[in-house]
Amino acid sequence: MSAVVDDDYQHFVSGILERADNRGFAHLSAMQVVFALTTTTSQVTYDLEATVHRPRGLSWAAYRLLVVLAVSGPLDPTRAAPRAAMSRAAVSALAKTLERDGLINRKPSTVDGRSVVLSLTRRGRSVFADAKAANNEREEAWCAVLAESERRQLVTLLRKLANQPSSTSVRQRG
Repeated sequence: MSAVVDDDYQHFVSGILERADNRGFAHLSAMQVVFALTTTTSQVTYDLEATVHRPRGLSWAAYRLLVVLAVSGPLDPTRAAPRAAMSRAAVSALAKTLERDGLINRKPSTVDGRSVVLSLTRRGRSVFADAKAANNEREEAWCAVLAESERRQLVTLLRKLANQPSSTSVRQRG
């Protein structure tokens, strides 16, 4: 894979963690987990958007909304938003752009006259299928350094973080 993080950046990250350790953070391991998670997420997202989605005229957010509509079928923006990890306003604004580009339809809701229902067009399904295949190849490139058992373990751990009981004070979308 060509998107290797340069040594300067790795040195920078190591320096942050070393300085944090020397400053007496009470929860150093938690900081390390969250820092590694957010840094990796940013790197992967940037790489996928730059190498897969922008060349197809999509943003990362547009791809996420196409995924939601491809998997869930027609949805109103209120239901699509949490599934796409976006606000309802962001979904509504993005839907206008995707409709203009011929990728989705926005039809008045038969249930709520104030809302619309979003669905993929034939062109949207085609663009999504192409982007999905390229995205998955890039995902494989990122994950090639992990054994299958490590992949399963990482997914389990990330799901554990994401699915914390609602009794915690952690804020979640939705």
